[in-house]
Amino acid sequence: MSSLEKPGEYPYTRGIKPDAGVWTMGQYGGFGTPRETNERFKMLLAQGLTGFSVALDLPTQLGLDSDHPLAEGEVGRVGVAIDSLADIEILMDQIPLEKISQVRTTANSIGYIWAAMFIALAEQRGVDPNQFGMFIQNDVLKEYIARGTQIFPAEAGLKLSVDVIEYIARDIPKWVPLAMSGYHIRESGSDAIQEVAFTFSNAREYLDKALERGVTIDQVAPTLFTFLSSNIEFLPEVAKFRAARKTWARIAREKYNAKDPRSEQLRIFAFTAGSSLTAHQPMNNVVRTTVEMLAAALGGIQTMHVSAFDEALGVPTEEAAMLALRTQQVVAFETGVLDGVDLLAGSYELERMTDELAEKMWALLEDIEKRGGALECINNGWFSKELSDKAYQFAMDVESGKRKVVGVNIFQAETPPFKPFAIDPQSEIDQVASLKKLKASRDNEAVKIALASVGAAAKSGENVVGPCVAAVKAYATVGEIVDQLREVYGKWRPNTTF
Repeated sequence: MSSLEKPGEYPYTRGIKPDAGVWTMGQYGGFGTPRETNERFKMLLAQGLTGFSVALDLPTQLGLDSDHPLAEGEVGRVGVAIDSLADIEILMDQIPLEKISQVRTTANSIGYIWAAMFIALAEQRGVDPNQFGMFIQNDVLKEYIARGTQIFPAEAGLKLSVDVIEYIARDIPKWVPLAMSGYHIRESGSDAIQEVAFTFSNAREYLDKALERGVTIDQVAPTLFTFLSSNIEFLPEVAKFRAARKTWARIAREKYNAKDPRSEQLRIFAFTAGSSLTAHQPMNNVVRTTVEMLAAALGGIQTMHVSAFDEALGVPTEEAAMLALRTQQVVAFETGVLDGVDLLAGSYELERMTDELAEKMWALLEDIEKRGGALECINNGWFSKELSDKAYQFAMDVESGKRKVVGVNIFQAETPPFKPFAIDPQSEIDQVASLKKLKASRDNEAVKIALASVGAAAKSGENVVGPCVAAVKAYATVGEIVDQLREVYGKWRPNTTF
């Protein structure tokens, strides 16, 4: 029974540290141009934010420049548009890298470019990259089953993600090169067991490939995070975080024979569930996110984001983003949750749930391994079918009233008018104009040479991060680098399941 275990000791069910401590408080944000997002981040940092997540717009995530025909109408819409190092320079203007505990991003299919951009920025500022925290999500495998921003075939996407893991493990161990992402799997319909098991099976693909390159488990595993949802079911979610730590510790010890205790310690970034937010009566979402973040806090996480109450309607307003940050601060500093570690330990129901979830997570991991592993389950559509079946059942339960959602299928009332945050259409015009100006003013011969080096590295199977750094420093764009790689790897095509 985990209540007999001690925090900070294997299998870390009760936490990876023996003492309580405040988590890194981050907020996910980004919209319009880099300048607009820079102003929002500086405001939040001035109010006590200790790290932030950069939301990228869809064109950037898909490797498209803002002037690409397919990007029209989407530039800066659901995140900030980033086309080149020039945009990163603006995004981070007057934000000291060495004073930020963590800069996170949703870069998955372009993780190698994001890494290259911040390596180049650090060099430009004369800062050692190991002096600041960079958190690159870089989990491309879950894109194929849960999120949809994949660019290349899964094998190529996996190779590029491992390039980042290898490069950072060897040269910038302070950075997080992979956030094993269960959040989007949960948002796509999974239950808590699938969220963790699918995530860890993806992680095993990355680890196995990294180890094939001569990187050791104890070089890689201590740098990793996992990114999990904190959902509305309070006690089961506390149990899930505990069970996830226990399961990861077993994987590191039993599957990989890790020697460094840090390899067994699962660091968790929790994000309150966007899927629990409702457009109806949006102020109810403040209550939902508070319950969800309290579950994460009591579950012993290391980093947290609280969704803004208006995210079901669009990009958060400044007021909503501030309230989300204040929610974290009130729970952390006024409720006593930091008075001890694993404060709910010993509860019969919590311990029972923890043990049951851990057993079921392990069983599902073993089942996935027998099916050929995560890559095979992605390519044959098994993961996607499992998620779509669960999502359909969830929707039917809400529709029938079996699953109650206040303001949606019970206690309905007219929603007062609410004006969501609006993206200024001028932002897209300005971003495209800025990109065209860059392409006209840079040394295009140097760009051409740098891009050719990226292509050559890809063709020879070498790690592309170094050549990408050189390309980024020459102000090659995201779209140009991706186009170069697409010539080598081809593009992703859906299987018959989709």
